[in-house]
Parts: sequence; C-alpha cells; structure tokens
Amino acid sequence: MNTADRYYEKMTKTPVSALIIRLGIPTTISMLITGIYNLADTYFVGTLGESAQAATGILFTLQCIIQAVAFMLGHGSGTFVSKALADKDTKEATTYVSTAFFTGAAAGTLLLAVGLSILKPFIRLLGSTETILPYACDYGMWVLIACPFMICSLVLNNNLRYEGKAFYAMFGLTAGGLLNIFGDWLLIKKLELGVYGAGLSTAVSQMISFTILLILYLKMAQSTISIRAVSSKFAVYAGIIRVGFPSLIRQGLTSISNGLLNNLAKPFGDAAIAAISVVNRFSSLVMCVGLGIGQGFQPVASFNYQARKYKRVKQGLIFTTVFGFCLVAILSAFGFLFSESIVEIFQEERRVIEIGTPALRYACIGLLFLPLSVPVNMLYQSIRKAGVASFLSILRSGATLIPTLLIGVHFLGLDGILLAQPIADGITGLICIPFILYFLRTTPDDE
Repeated sequence: MNTADRYYEKMTKTPVSALIIRLGIPTTISMLITGIYNLADTYFVGTLGESAQAATGILFTLQCIIQAVAFMLGHGSGTFVSKALADKDTKEATTYVSTAFFTGAAAGTLLLAVGLSILKPFIRLLGSTETILPYACDYGMWVLIACPFMICSLVLNNNLRYEGKAFYAMFGLTAGGLLNIFGDWLLIKKLELGVYGAGLSTAVSQMISFTILLILYLKMAQSTISIRAVSSKFAVYAGIIRVGFPSLIRQGLTSISNGLLNNLAKPFGDAAIAAISVVNRFSSLVMCVGLGIGQGFQPVASFNYQARKYKRVKQGLIFTTVFGFCLVAILSAFGFLFSESIVEIFQEERRVIEIGTPALRYACIGLLFLPLSVPVNMLYQSIRKAGVASFLSILRSGATLIPTLLIGVHFLGLDGILLAQPIADGITGLICIPFILYFLRTTPDDE
C-alpha cells in the first residue's frame, strides 16, 4: 500500500473521535504554547509598567492583521490540498501549497515595507496613546520585520495539519514559542533591553520557527514547496482566496474590533488598555483549546466530505462541539474563580487589577459560547461552503461585537466596553445553533 492509500485509509477508517483528538491535540498544544508565550510577553513587559504592557495590547491588533492574511492563505490552500490528497493527486496539492507559500512571502514583504514607512501614524490608528507610542513602536518594528516569516510559517503549519501531520506542525510552532519565552527572559530581565528586547525575541523566534517548519514540510509532507509549482492560473488564486476568505474576515474583523476597543478605551487611561490586554491574552489562551480541537476537525471534515463519507463529518461536528465545550468550560471556570490573582500576576498596579478582574470574569462567561460557533464555522469552510462560512465569520468580531461596543460605551462607559465581547460571544453562539442543526438534518449519512 503506497503513501496515498495509507493516508486515505487513515482518514476514512479511523474512528472519528480518535482521529480528531490525534490531529487536534498536537494543534491545541502548539496553540497553547503560542498563547503561553503571548502571556510571557505580557508578563515580562508588564514588569516595565502599565504603558509598556498596554503596548502589547496595541500590537495584538497588528498581529491579527498578519494572521488574517496567513490564515486565509493557509486554510484556503490547505482545503484544496486535502481535497487533492483525497483524490490521490499530489501534484495538484503541491501547486496549491506552493502558490500560497510564495504569495504569503510576497504579501508579508509588502506589509513589512508599508508598515515601517508609516509606523507611528499606524500605531496611533491602532489605538495607542502618546505615552504608549514609544513602547509600541519599539515592539511593532520587530513584529513587522518578522511579518514574512510569520505568514509563511502559518501557511506551512496549516498545510501540515491538512496533510494529517499535526505533530510536525506542533513541533515547529512549539519550538518557536519556547524560544520566545527564553528570549523574553534573556533580553528583558537579564540584558534590560525593555520592550525593544521583547520585539526582538518575537522576531528571532518566528524566524527559527519558520526554518523548522520548512525543513519538516520538505521532509514529511506528501506535497512539496517549489517556486516552479507556483500557478499562473487565476482560478487557483481565486479558489484559495474564496475558501480562505472566512479566515481573513474572522481575523481581519478581530483586528478592526481590537483597534476600535483600544480607541474607545483611550479616555479611561493606559490602565484600561493594559487591563484589556491582559484579559485578551488570557482569553486567547482559552480560545486556543477551542480552536485547536476545531482545527483537528478541519482536515477530517474536508477529507471525508470529499470522499463522500458524510456520516463521519456529522459525527465529527458533534464530537468537536461537545468535547470543545468541556475543555473550554474547565479553563473558563479557572479564570472566573481566580480572576483577580491572574490579573495581578501580570500587573500589580491597583487600577489595572480593579478593571481587569471583572473584565476577566465577564470574558470567561462569554467563552462558554465559543464551542457553538468555532466548529460549525470551520466545518463550512472545510467543505468549501465559502458563503455560509463567511457569514459565520462576520458574526463574532464584526456584526455583533462592533455594535455592542459602540452601544455599550455610550450607555455604560468602561463597563460597556468590558461587557461587549462576552455579549457578542453569546449572541454569536446562539445564531450558530440553527446552522449546526441544518447540516446535521439535511446532510445524508453517506452517498
């Protein structure tokens, strides 16, 4: 039995729950490590003061912009790679991953050049105050320098997952995350380079992570990366963008809403922005669990839908939703019960703790709705129902959050800002329920 046949057998015969866990656990671990090194950034930078810590919240918005491009290319190409491997066509898989990889490199280089040329006004646009600005520029410069490597790393990571090589995808990101934590300790605590050191650590770790992922991809994947395989056909680019568009919307709107949130929080001072930064970092850590299991489901859904094993896709959706909820509920309960202690770890300023403690509790309640929205969104994207997936992607960080923020700050001030995301999470989860039921009821068991 050749490699393609063994992979087909694995994806269509392995019990669905076991397969999702096998693919989802490495992804969850890698995302948790990423979340932990974001928390490490927040912790080490937090020792420099609330304005420095608030800079990490401003730069979180920039990172969301970079991830929006990367996930669009990674998820878009990965879905077609999975489809091609289901058809046992490694040449087509190579075309899609190579096209996404080199397109990502070009897009990252463009973002780097434009971002550095307008760095200060761009950082102000993201919600920085004048006291935060110097720190945000020091950090942001290095994030932009690492931009091409970050995009290409995420393209490789996602395509490894769609090839069923989640362990190798985990290894590449985990190595970069651990290096970043060590770099933060060395450059901030020992060499006293401040926020500049945190940014430098992020850039170096991203470059090393990219190198590891590229080596692993070239050695372990069925497809390969080649400049000669980059397509000249418009249909290939259109397909990647169309299928990946929900990811662009999801991350792009996260960037827009975070920028809006920072700007709305400006009148309440650097302490408010710093508190929101801490809460967002912890929330992202919890979301890593839901997203990790969901991303383990993506290749299973994409491959089996193409192979017309529809019953397995439905079983996978139910399992991912229930299992994801259990994991998120455990972490959210921990965050709710120990909210004050968690905020205090990252910032000892009393005002930051006073704002961050209730904000974290609100956020933990909202996160319970995440398993209702993430798996179904990823399902429709993985089976190339781009219209439905795009609509679902608009909800959490756009159609529900932006109006909630604007209404909340008008009537409740700072409390309205803190309540906006959990309310948006709840509304989004409830809207997604009919889409889950529709797929389960209308999709045949098998063809």
